[in-house]
Amino acid sequence: MPKPILFDPSHYSNLTAEDQALLQLGYGRAVDALERNITPKGFSACSLNDNQVCGTDANYRSVWARDGAKTIIWTLDLDDEHIRNCQFQTLRTILSHQAPAGQLPAHVLIDSDEPEYGGVGGITSIDSALWTIIAVHHLCRHLGDWSLAEEFRDTLQKAVDWLGALDANNCGLLEIPEAGDWTDLFARSYHVLYDEVLWHRCLQCHADMLDHHGENDRAEDYRNWSEHVKSMILRRFWPSTIHDESQSGPSFADVQYQLGDARYLVAQVSPFNYSWRCDVYGNLLAYLTKLVDKDRAMMTFRFLWGVGVNEPGPVRNMYPPIHAGDPEWRDYFAVNVLNLPNHYHNGGIWPFIGGLWVRYIHKLGMPEVARRELVKLASLCSQGVKNEWEFNEWHHAETGRPMGKAYQAWSAASFVKACHDLHLEPEPDGQF
Repeated sequence: MPKPILFDPSHYSNLTAEDQALLQLGYGRAVDALERNITPKGFSACSLNDNQVCGTDANYRSVWARDGAKTIIWTLDLDDEHIRNCQFQTLRTILSHQAPAGQLPAHVLIDSDEPEYGGVGGITSIDSALWTIIAVHHLCRHLGDWSLAEEFRDTLQKAVDWLGALDANNCGLLEIPEAGDWTDLFARSYHVLYDEVLWHRCLQCHADMLDHHGENDRAEDYRNWSEHVKSMILRRFWPSTIHDESQSGPSFADVQYQLGDARYLVAQVSPFNYSWRCDVYGNLLAYLTKLVDKDRAMMTFRFLWGVGVNEPGPVRNMYPPIHAGDPEWRDYFAVNVLNLPNHYHNGGIWPFIGGLWVRYIHKLGMPEVARRELVKLASLCSQGVKNEWEFNEWHHAETGRPMGKAYQAWSAASFVKACHDLHLEPEPDGQF
């Protein structure tokens, strides 16, 4: 069934004509930005022709696993042959460069076709494999064609096995090295909310692909595994003074009781410390993937709305930022002047997370609020360092000004997906 027309005035009556026109313009410019990222090897992270790169920035001339996977998932509804072909090529590029142990590359350099498996300091990229497996599943399910999953069946299984080996103590959760995911210059380690949420979803997707391969018993094992991971996440990351008698052993709240009752899933937990900060991105993903229920998600929304994570634009990736002198501060945050407070991963504004924020609010059943936030997101994306509508990588959290690369693929893709979801029912088919 074809999608209804976007931005039907009867659905957006709470917005001015000017706001509606902004959304229509932004949607078209977002698709244009995506087209700038089409390369023979797949989606680039940012437009190769519109950004200067030097030094460590040279890795932007790559097909990135996490960037590409998210761009794929959020553009599945676009009926465009060039974009569809690029979706397939992105996954083929990543899956064709698997390391012997099963690891998938963080990115593959477009100019040399060389894979790189680690980020700054050579630290492994855990979420690259997680996002790739999820993206294969979403693409195949959307098309009703599982041939890609069948073609790379062994590759995908090997990647899941490699991920599973990161559960070094057999608790169900992955043990993540510091700066081992998209926050590759940030101090998150051991049990990291964002990675565990993706691990839960990855296991679900792998189980579904095994069902389509006819391996129903193995699929059920992975589905049960995902349920165990879910229970571990809710127990470890959502502190509560209410003791669950069905659980043996001390809960996280028993160990870190001073946190009391939470309003969100905390960012990180380890045997030695924890981060009580709110990983906004991780919490949005947790609800959009149905890991947390609506009641908890509403509690989190009220907290995030109250502290203003959507100001001056949607939305900050973390609250509050870490300042020098805080126990969570690391001197390497200043590398490339990136993770200063309110910058980059340290509480910066990320338009792609803004798209998730809009969809999160809509799924909670507040479409009018979501539409107003979508207008704010469009206004943010309409800015640019050199040109209008650059869909920049990130923005400063106090000034709102763009500071990242121009025509970032996942920024544009997330805006497109938000536009699609807001025209449909509060709980559209599919996740993320």
